[in-house]
Amino acid sequence: MATTIGEVLPLAVGVALSPIPIVAVILMLLSRNARATSSGFGVGWVVGILAVTGIVIVLSGSATPDDGGGSTTGWIKVVLGLLLIFLAFKQWHARADTTPPKWMHAIDEFTFVKSAGLGLALSAVNPKNLLLCASAGVAIGTAGLSSGNAVVVWLIFTVLAACSVLVPVIGYAFAAERLADVLDTAKNWLQANNHMVMAIVLLIMGVTVVGKGLGGL
Repeated sequence: MATTIGEVLPLAVGVALSPIPIVAVILMLLSRNARATSSGFGVGWVVGILAVTGIVIVLSGSATPDDGGGSTTGWIKVVLGLLLIFLAFKQWHARADTTPPKWMHAIDEFTFVKSAGLGLALSAVNPKNLLLCASAGVAIGTAGLSSGNAVVVWLIFTVLAACSVLVPVIGYAFAAERLADVLDTAKNWLQANNHMVMAIVLLIMGVTVVGKGLGGL
């Protein structure tokens, strides 16, 4: 189990360092419906990570080594890793674009339900996080763990991947006024460096996943 945790830790960090969800939750914490919208976003974010990773764990659990000495699992990881590297180059190419998504301008009008839907979409549908969660699901599902151990690793991955969204939400509940300036500074920096941060994270994660896949062939 420890080996599998070590394999999914970098992937969890990759999800946690996604700038757009962090900016989104900060904007919600600075909006007039801060508690409702940020809580909804946190719920949707966690559910999305749990769902995608859990589904891939179940689906990849049936993967078996090929007769030729290679491994289906290895090739799956190679493909996922190459897709992450492709997205990294796309992010790097767009690094000069600091225009925030249009939905960010409407955050003041968001309800708990709309925020939860946005959190779910950014974690479960966004290609970058989808690939990272899928890579973690493959790693867990094909590690030969017992059901109990697989669930433990799955939950550890989810908590770590979601911490960058959950920590500000929980912190705001206890120290709203003291966090306002810090959140505003973090928001501005992440908006200005969104593509560059994601390009670096995706490249590192992609190379890591490809390396793991090649090691299993």
